[in-house]
Amino acid sequence: MSVFRKGTKKKLVSEINVVPYIDVMLVLLIVFMVTAPLLMQGVKVDLPNAPSAPMEDSDEEPLIISVRSDGTYYLNLGADEKDAKPLEEIKQTVAKVLRQKPGTPVLVWGDTEARYGLIVNAMTELQQAGAPSVGLVTEPPQG
Repeated sequence: MSVFRKGTKKKLVSEINVVPYIDVMLVLLIVFMVTAPLLMQGVKVDLPNAPSAPMEDSDEEPLIISVRSDGTYYLNLGADEKDAKPLEEIKQTVAKVLRQKPGTPVLVWGDTEARYGLIVNAMTELQQAGAPSVGLVTEPPQG
């Protein structure tokens, strides 16, 4: 069945207008680009600058232990990730997570002003908790 306009012999063809879909996709892209950096939460530490290679991508979200310059420790797990925790509690939590997901990467964010002993102590406790390797997070050098 074809549709003709009155007085013309042109056939009307129905087409899908994709312009509104493109507009929606661009808005979604902008929303995701703005919110993605906000998803990386944690305790504010001043990471040291050092040239280093990026880690391999993995599907597992890493466990991040933050060491502040005042000697407090934080773990990026659970609702109270901005609350300081004793290192023994962090060790037990990390051990539980690693028993369930052995491939989970474990990283230490050490503040630039934190004493070296605090960071080494955290790394030692994490290895005792079952972490096969513990990575140190640094900022790439500027310039």
